[in-house]
Amino acid sequence: MKRLSYVFAALTVLLTLSGCKAPVAQQGGKEDMAYLLFVSPSQYYNKVVQVTVDDATSFDAEVVKAKKASRKGKQYGIGTGARSIKVTSDGKVLYQKKIFVSSQEVKQIILP
Repeated sequence: MKRLSYVFAALTVLLTLSGCKAPVAQQGGKEDMAYLLFVSPSQYYNKVVQVTVDDATSFDAEVVKAKKASRKGKQYGIGTGARSIKVTSDGKVLYQKKIFVSSQEVKQIILP
């Protein structure tokens, strides 16, 4: 009888401990990047503009219509912090400003 009670006590302890989980620290894999989205209400949507970041990095970007920006806009990744942005099209400066972007932020650049 004692042997059966020991087995029952051991099983109870074993089942109790197997239900416990040790806390595990998990971090989401957030990139340290911000994103730019180029928007125009009329004149420049569906066109490609040239973007210069900090007078060093330049790339071509597609402009989307303001109504479709939240659903279909192509976002371009840049580093976080203070950035100098210059947007040109056909040699004409459309936007030039110093902005501050934080991690995972999508900054809409509104063009004429």
